[in-house]
Amino acid sequence: MIARIMGEGQVKLDDAHFIELNKLDDELIEAMEDGDMEGFRRTLGALLDAVRRLGTPLPDDASEPSELILPAEDASLDEVRQMLSDDGLIPG
Repeated sequence: MIARIMGEGQVKLDDAHFIELNKLDDELIEAMEDGDMEGFRRTLGALLDAVRRLGTPLPDDASEPSELILPAEDASLDEVRQMLSDDGLIPG
């Protein structure tokens, strides 16, 4: 799967990593629902760090369609809420 972190670029993620990413996605949704801004910031950072760590960066000039678009690390709670689907940010 090709993922894009807004403002950063694209990475290719192996499906085997989705268990870890979905766990972080669930934690992010829980923090948002609880209004836990500190937990939201921490978990969003951890999710994006995991995508960077587990993904293989695509060249800057690559123009692959992104199947997953993630917010920038400084995205607001409202911006992330608008990006959520019924499954969260990471498709289950």
